[in-house]
Amino acid sequence: MKTIITAIDIAASPAEVWDVLVDFDSHQRWNPFFARIEGEAVEGTTLKITARKDDGSEGIGFSPRVLTVDPGSELRWKGSLLVRGVFDGEHYFRLEELADGTTRLHHGEQFTGLLIPFVGRLLADTEQGFEAFNQALAEETHARRSTNCSA
Repeated sequence: MKTIITAIDIAASPAEVWDVLVDFDSHQRWNPFFARIEGEAVEGTTLKITARKDDGSEGIGFSPRVLTVDPGSELRWKGSLLVRGVFDGEHYFRLEELADGTTRLHHGEQFTGLLIPFVGRLLADTEQGFEAFNQALAEETHARRSTNCSA
């Protein structure tokens, strides 16, 4: 088993961050890690996610099952590459409201499966992708907040 854990503090409420996170239609515009997310944040449904390559083009696709949807608090899904047991990942986003009204995003994934001993470089690249996602989510949340405040 391998785990990636990242976090970022975002100067917005958990509800504001959540709204950006689950607005899957907009991810194609701002998300550097996922080129597309199709579906809805509803427990038990299956999403269609397409990763983004370093050059910005679309990469590999996968179809995780949504495990947890707790608005303003947690989104969690689990998917497999090829078939279950080969390379599986349980991906999560947890939003924690801090005392100053900002939100700490905890973003990570727990990987299991037969290929885990052989994917060290892939996991390092994935962690960098999570960090880029976190920063872009913070920037998109701030941009929406600025737009809503000036409207």
